[in-house]
Amino acid sequence: MRIRRILAAVFATAALAGLGLTGTATAATVTAGSVTPASVTPGECTDNGGTIDRSTTPLPTCRGGMYDKQTVD
Repeated sequence: MRIRRILAAVFATAALAGLGLTGTATAATVTAGSVTPASVTPGECTDNGGTIDRSTTPLPTCRGGMYDKQTVD
């Protein structure tokens, strides 16, 4: 009977620790994925489906794609 309680406690602790690690990894992935750069290179703009709009001032702007409305250096 005592061994069953100990095993149940060990499994419960392992399960809760696993959930905690998974939640931390997910939060880190979401945070890293949502960061957008202040400006992108022309290659990054075109490689991700955008076109460079040089008619905007003071810097060109990426139009469309992943980096829409980001300035291009």
